[in-house]
Formats: sequence, C-alpha cells, structure tokens
Amino acid sequence: MRIGLDGMPLNQQLTGVGHYTLELVRAMAQAAPHDEFEIVSPFSYIFEEFEGRDGLPANVALARARTSIMTRRWWSIGLPSHLKRNPVALFHGTNYEVPLRAECPTVVTIHDLSLLLHSSTHEARAVRRSRLLLPLMARKATLIVTPSELVRDEVCEHLKVRPEKVFAIPLAPRGSFTPMPSAQTIETRRRLGIEDEFLLFVGTIEPRKNLLTLVKALEEVLRTTELRPQVVVAGKVGWKSDELLSHLDRSPARERVHFVGFLPDEDLRALYSCCRAFIYPSLYEGFGLPPLEAMACGAPVIASRVPSIKESVARIISATDSEGLARNVIELLREDQARQLLFVRGLKHAQEFSWQRTAALTREVYAQALKSTSSSVI
Repeated sequence: MRIGLDGMPLNQQLTGVGHYTLELVRAMAQAAPHDEFEIVSPFSYIFEEFEGRDGLPANVALARARTSIMTRRWWSIGLPSHLKRNPVALFHGTNYEVPLRAECPTVVTIHDLSLLLHSSTHEARAVRRSRLLLPLMARKATLIVTPSELVRDEVCEHLKVRPEKVFAIPLAPRGSFTPMPSAQTIETRRRLGIEDEFLLFVGTIEPRKNLLTLVKALEEVLRTTELRPQVVVAGKVGWKSDELLSHLDRSPARERVHFVGFLPDEDLRALYSCCRAFIYPSLYEGFGLPPLEAMACGAPVIASRVPSIKESVARIISATDSEGLARNVIELLREDQARQLLFVRGLKHAQEFSWQRTAALTREVYAQALKSTSSSVI
C-alpha cells in the first residue's frame, strides 16, 4: 500500500506538528516495511533531520511537487494534481488540512481548536482563516484524528462532526528524550549562559503559553524569599508577545529571565534533565507534549491542566494563579524529596506513551477510512 502524508510541516524548523509528522511516518514505516510512504510538499526540505535521510526508513520517499501558476493553490489545485499523477491509497493531512479534491480517502489531524476557542491569543488573520478552514476540512476528510479526548469532544461540538468520525490518539515523547547525567549537561549550560539552579519553559513565545503568569510568579518568589532561580525560556518568538516583553522590561525579575531561543533536541534533553523544575502554565493545550518530554528526562513538572498529564505525576495549577505557581516553585526548590517523588512518577508516566503505539492506532484509522470508501488500494 502507498500512503501520502503532508510534508508542509517539515519545510522549516521543527516544532510540534513537524515532530508529530516525522515521528509518525518513521514509526509507521518501520512497522510496515512493505508499504510505501510519500511525504509531499511544494517546498524544499531544508532542516537538519532530513540531511542525508538521517533516520528515515528506506520505504519513506520525500517528494517535492512540481508547481506552476495553475498549481500554486496547493490544497485546491496543486496537491490534487500531484496525487492524480502520483496516486496513493490514502492521504493523511497531519496539520489540519487535506486536499479539497481527492480520489482517495483522506485523514486529517486536528491538533486543537485554539484558533476558535481562544481567538484573542492569536493574530486576527489566522483566526479568520481558521473559521473558514476548520469546518471545511472536517467535512472533506473521511476521518479525523485528534491527540486527546478533549479535542475530540471539542471537534464534535464546535465543528458539528459525528463522534464516530473522530478518533483520539495520544502523542509521545521522542526517543531521544531520556535522563542525561548531570555532569554531561555542564557544557550545554555553560554555552547557553544558564546557571546551576534554573526553572525551564519550552515552547513558542505567544499569549496562549501564558509566560506572563510565570514572570509574575518569579517576581513573587524573589519578593518573598531568599531564592534567586533563573528562568530559562527555550523557544522562538511567535506573535502578540509585546505585552510580555513590555512587562518584563519593567519587572524587578527581568535580569533573572534568560531567553535562549529555539534549541536542538540534544540541548533540550540536557536542560530537561538538569532543571530544578519544568514550568508549563499554558492557557489551553490539545495534548501538551513538552511536559511529557520533560518527564521523560526526569524533570519535576508544574503545569496547568493539560490532557497529557494528571495530578498524580505533576503539580497542577490554575493557569492564571501566579501566587499558586510561586508556592509550588518555592516548595520544589527547597525540598529534594518533593522533586524526587515527581521525578519517579513523571518518568513512569512518560514511559506509558510511545510512537509505536501512536503509529499502530493511526494505521487502524487508515484501515477504517479505506474500508468506508470504494477506493481501491494501490
């Protein structure tokens, strides 16, 4: 069988959807060596993971589709034209979109409904596009995948989709995220200017990630205790970050917040492994992969309520409760036993997730999509 997948998330630095696409196709291809997987995009694959096909099974092909004036409308003309010339049994849109005209069944992954349910945290142009796009893609796709039951319920309610059309399949930490001995993290910390005692946040700097609450909690820690932790923010600057940066310019904690930008996995692994705590006060998440990655490396986690974690394995806070966050930070900085307990529980919890399981469940959705249509397998 030949399966097509959206390569658009793989044309730039890998963030959440890019990692999802790459890890999913890698795990599926390894589990089904006699099937063919074609990743297709109109753009070049420019990021490091694909140089020399490092880590990609032989049955995964990288296709750059031919484009012209008539095919630049990728989802409505360009991709359907490519699939007509290069037919597949099924196409999986891993980033909210599927071809609007397709002769094969299609599966779309809807990672969350943040653009609809938390529109004030996004740029207006993106919100307008999503209000048109998401209902359309939900109708066009044969079946829908979400990363959690939360998003499955939201898709059914807000996009008016039948429950039997939507399947919740959890994600997983990448295999590279395992605990790193403290001595091996020293070079990374020195190179990045990170102190011994630090708190870590990983993610795009944008309003939904709610870094303002983390800064206010840090201010409370500095004001009420002798503790002086450094807060390390790893991630690229996104949109609507002016309020955070303006507050930070006036904040007494500004010298204790250190932005290190987008980091490769090996640097992230080092920081996850040696931070005093990983902080994730997001206002909304469809799954919440960074806290799970942190747990896989042994980091104690303090987070708002996200689908991937539960209270027994992390400290759960209200997303906007900066004082509650400060109290939990103080406790974890002062109490080795509390950190060790979260280390053990979090590590065990992260091990319950795997990309092999994600791939197997996704293939079950593919089988159902193929069964529900009259398209023949190629």
